[in-house]
Amino acid sequence: MAINKTIKVEASLQEGFQIELKARNFTMYIDQPESMGGKNIGPNPLEYQLFSLAGCICTIGKIVAKQQKIILRGLTCSVEGGLNSEVFMGKSNGDRAGFQDMSLVVNVDADMTQEQKEAFIHEVDKRCPVSDTFANVSPLKFVVK
Repeated sequence: MAINKTIKVEASLQEGFQIELKARNFTMYIDQPESMGGKNIGPNPLEYQLFSLAGCICTIGKIVAKQQKIILRGLTCSVEGGLNSEVFMGKSNGDRAGFQDMSLVVNVDADMTQEQKEAFIHEVDKRCPVSDTFANVSPLKFVVK
């Protein structure tokens, strides 16, 4: 395994459920809806996770289209995931805490047959780091200070 790039982000808990995120020169926020005790100033971590997948599919789609000389007029991706919220709320431990299923609806606007679109998205999925991370187990190491 050859790692030739490292991506780093930082998160800092602020007031309530607000979390300040920093990546390169960007600052974003995570929060919870008011119904969960937050102030609703940003998406929650699970929504960011799905954003990440949708964004990566669109980004890799653009790269693959350019490399394959496909005129891509548009690419949209809608993602949803189902999970058992009782696990992260501490009410149950008989299930996984993460998404148990996810589905993507990808709309490819290009002069391609349905079969070509499906082959294109298969190639995009194969090359998408976020999709790969969801589909495969990546080792996770905690360093506690």
